[in-house]
Amino acid sequence: MADEPFVVVGLGNPGKNYTGNRHNVGAMIADVLATRMGAGFKSHKSGADVLDGRLAGTRIVLAKPRSYMNLSGGPVAALSRFFSVEPARVVALHDELDLPYGTIRVKFGGGEGGHNGLRSISAALGTKDYLRVRFGIGRPPGRMDPADYVLRDFSAAERKDLAVDLEHAADAATMLMESGLLVTQNALH
Repeated sequence: MADEPFVVVGLGNPGKNYTGNRHNVGAMIADVLATRMGAGFKSHKSGADVLDGRLAGTRIVLAKPRSYMNLSGGPVAALSRFFSVEPARVVALHDELDLPYGTIRVKFGGGEGGHNGLRSISAALGTKDYLRVRFGIGRPPGRMDPADYVLRDFSAAERKDLAVDLEHAADAATMLMESGLLVTQNALH
C-alpha cells in the first residue's frame, strides 16, 4: 500500500483548438503537476499521455487522455487496470460549472453534475466513488448553452489570474494525495 500510486487524470479535449478552453482546465492543472514533477508526458497504450513519477514523496501516475472529454472513461479505466489502482485512488481534475470562477473544491464520489467526462469515467470504472478536484469556471452568461460556454477560451479577465489559480488547484490535488480528503476539504472549504 505504501507505494500504491494515485492515478491523477487531467480532463480535457485533445488538439490545439481546445488548449485554452474552460473545459481543458483539468489538463492545464495536470501540466502544472508535471512541471512540479520535473518530467514530461509519454504516450501510453491506455490511450493517454502519462507521467509516472513522484511528487512530494507520493507516487503518481499523471495522465491526460488523448480521447475527447466525453470518452475519457476508457483511458482512465485502462490506466486503473494497468497500474492495479482501485477507483478510490483515481483523482479526476476537471472544470465545474456550478462553482464561481477560480473556486477549488475536492470531493469523493457523488453525481457528475451533467459533466460528460465524469459520466464517462463513472461508467467505465463501474462506480462514482473516486476523488475529484473541481475547478470552478462559473455559469455561462445569459442564455448561452453550457456546451458552448465550456468550449470557449477563458476571458481576458480570467486569464489574468489563471496561472495562479492553476497553481492553487495543483496544491489542492497534492494536499489531497498527501493528507487525505478531510484535511484538504477543511483547508479549502
